[in-house]
Amino acid sequence: MACRGERPGRLKILVVAPAWVGDMVMAHCLVRVLRAVHPDCEIHMLAPPAVEPLAQRMPGVAASHVFALAHGELALNKRRGVALEMRGHEFDQAIVLPNSFKSALVPLWAKIQRRTGWSGEMRYGVLNDRRILRKSHLPLMIERFMALALEPGQLLDKPYPLPQLQADTANAASLVSRFELDCSGGVSVMCPGAEFGPAKRWPAEHFAAVARHAVGLGREVWLIGSPSDADVCGEIESLIPAGVANLCGKTRLVDALDLISLSDTVITNDSGLMHVACALERAVIAVFGSTSPDFTPPLGTRATVVREPIECSPCFQRECPLGHQRCLRDLQPERVVEVM
Repeated sequence: MACRGERPGRLKILVVAPAWVGDMVMAHCLVRVLRAVHPDCEIHMLAPPAVEPLAQRMPGVAASHVFALAHGELALNKRRGVALEMRGHEFDQAIVLPNSFKSALVPLWAKIQRRTGWSGEMRYGVLNDRRILRKSHLPLMIERFMALALEPGQLLDKPYPLPQLQADTANAASLVSRFELDCSGGVSVMCPGAEFGPAKRWPAEHFAAVARHAVGLGREVWLIGSPSDADVCGEIESLIPAGVANLCGKTRLVDALDLISLSDTVITNDSGLMHVACALERAVIAVFGSTSPDFTPPLGTRATVVREPIECSPCFQRECPLGHQRCLRDLQPERVVEVM
């Protein structure tokens, strides 16, 4: 199945990637479908600097390009500059995953002949292969990504391909040496952060209780997160006497990926690192509270979702609108321990 107006020879496709870590990981499902539909295609990804390194770890991605704009920044001149760079690659098709108008400007100005994406924000004209989304037909985010690899109306085949990421074993070994880590008795990684907001974060004392259980089993516990997670990781560390390595804010995203690849179990909130761990085929225990796994579930054969069903959950708010955060506070550590 060929794209309209393509040149003779190998099909070249540019994927304009999302900005969030979890969404970026899930975008690999699109890459896998594209490779199935067009086995000889050459796929490039255009991504913000925070998530572009993940594209380098995705099987089937030939090259990645950094789209260095701040979140929400219009910066038309910068976009024109990126478009001129992309024009030199002579792409046959662009698939635009973000739903904003501005995200479709680079493919337009790069003169990419087929520009595919979902209708939204008045994208008439900037997209010439504009799809109308029926959310009830495609309830999962990965379905909405993958459908853009197909012709309009064509159905997705099941079972769906899952995201995959490749670890760098040499970098992982270097990190273990640098931070003087011990993997001999097993490793439980904890990812207690969530960029979206505090309503997605399981309490620090609950993480600490699970960490004490893991240490009691002889495992080392690694706390991994971004600099914004330093306070919660520090609190967890303070509640455990020994056996914990607090790596929060000390690693790049790809370093976190490589360290997670060494783990036996990953305990995490609904976060980007949850999706990273699943794509590495780790045993993941995902704690959900204010959000739901119905749209962006952990996509792994070894993933377990733990929830506390209460009447106000999910609310999808950044902060608990009722001030009690019972959906997470009432979810006791024993619920996680019993599935470790």
